[in-house]
This record gives sequence, structure tokens and C-alpha cells, in this order.
Amino acid sequence: MALALGIAAVSTGAIFVRLAEAPAIVTAAYRMGIASLLLAPFALAKARGEIARLGAAEWRAVLSAGVFLALHFATWISSLDYTTVASSVVLVNTNPLWVGLLSLILGRDRPSSFTKAGILLSVLGGVVIGAGDLALGKGALWGDFLALAGGWFCALYIWMGRSVRPHMTLLSYTTLCYSTAAIILWALLLALRLPVTGYSMETWAAFFALAIVPQLLGHSTYNWALRYFSANFVAVGLLGEPVGSSILAYFILKEGIMMAKFAGGALILAGIYLASRGEHT
Repeated sequence: MALALGIAAVSTGAIFVRLAEAPAIVTAAYRMGIASLLLAPFALAKARGEIARLGAAEWRAVLSAGVFLALHFATWISSLDYTTVASSVVLVNTNPLWVGLLSLILGRDRPSSFTKAGILLSVLGGVVIGAGDLALGKGALWGDFLALAGGWFCALYIWMGRSVRPHMTLLSYTTLCYSTAAIILWALLLALRLPVTGYSMETWAAFFALAIVPQLLGHSTYNWALRYFSANFVAVGLLGEPVGSSILAYFILKEGIMMAKFAGGALILAGIYLASRGEHT
């Protein structure tokens, strides 16, 4: 139930990005910066001791997760400047395929037959959803590539989180991971000399909404889930995001929903069900 809530929260991310009239890196930097600042007082009060006791292996894992999270947002949010919400969230959510491949290669959290079937079915559903949007021209193809790259980085972020979350509390992990991503994104923003002020009230509201809803509520919920479920299952569960994002884009951004999106959504939900069965076999 908590993971389902997290998926619903993450589904709002693409909508808030579109509503924020700012460069992609600026949007990503404010999303992670605000989320980190909101977490910091709680971490200082309750997790300072745990953070001080972390070993070298934990630091490497959590810092790596933060780097991959920053790269995920830099590429995925940029993709929304070139392609549709449907295509972007479908391609960025191919991460179960890459997590599954990592599991097979490295032999950790090896997926069951049910989970493998769920991964394939869910990725197929994602392809069906985005099929009508992928041939929109060269600009859209560049956006598709950026979204796909975001999926690769998201898979690495989930994988590193799974390796360390059983040994860290959620507060410690999210504070360090999100802060690392924020520092990288703000360094990139400043290096590119992008404007940090002068935005409309609607854009500032979108920045805060991104930090609170899809980041603190969404990402933190499935980072919590990584302590109890495999990386494969969490990644497949996130394939519910294209369904939610496509529905929200229809009502808020007036992006059409084709029959393919309904069919793809059904395949994704079936894949999540199979993966959940595989988690307990």
C-alpha cells in the first residue's frame, strides 16, 4: 500500500515539471535542493549519530546513489522539453529491464520466473503506451534518448539504494542521497550560468510541489520499500507511473490518451501483479 502511494505521488512529477517554466537543470536543482533542506533539520536531530558511524562501504553506496539520482533527473527532466509526457515517462520507466539485467549479471536479488515475466510484460506495456508518440521527429527522438538515459541512471540509483538501505534508516539514506544529488545539480546549474531567480509564482509553486510530492513522498516511499523488497520488484512497481502520468497529462495538460495507452496500462498492471507474486515465491 505504501509503494502504491509512492507510485501515485511520483506520477505527478512530469506534470509539475511541465508547469515549471524554467530550464530543466534549474527545475531539477530546486527539486532536490528544497527536498534536502526540508529533510536536514530532522536528520540533524535524529540521524546525526547514525551518519557519523557509517563505514566506507555505506558512504560509497549512498554517494553513488546520489550521483545516479542527479544524472537521472538531469536527463529525464530535459527529455520533457522535447517529447510528450507519455513517451518520456514510458522510456524512463524501462528501468526494470536494466535492474533485471544487473541482477542476472551480478547475481544479487536474482529474479524469479514470475518476476522475469512481470518485467517483460510491464516493459511491453510501456512500449505499447509510447508507440504512438515515438515518431514525432528528430527533436522527439532526442527527448526519447534522454528519457531512456534517465531510465538507465534510475536503475543504477535503485540498485545502489537496495545495496545499502537494509543497513541504514530511511532518514539517513534519503538525506545523504538527496543532498548529494542536490550538490551535483546546483554545481551544474552554476557552471552553466543558468538563472536561479526571476521565475513566476506558478513556477516557484511547481518547484516546491516537485520537492514535496514526487520527491519526499514518492521517492522516499519506494526508498523505504527497498528495505523490504528486491530492487526488481520496486522497479517493476514504478511502471505504474506511466499510467498515472498519462491520465494526469490528459486532464491537466490536455495531452490525448489513445486506446494504446489503455492496453499498455493493462499490461503494466498485469506485470506488477506477476512481479508481486514472484517476490514471495
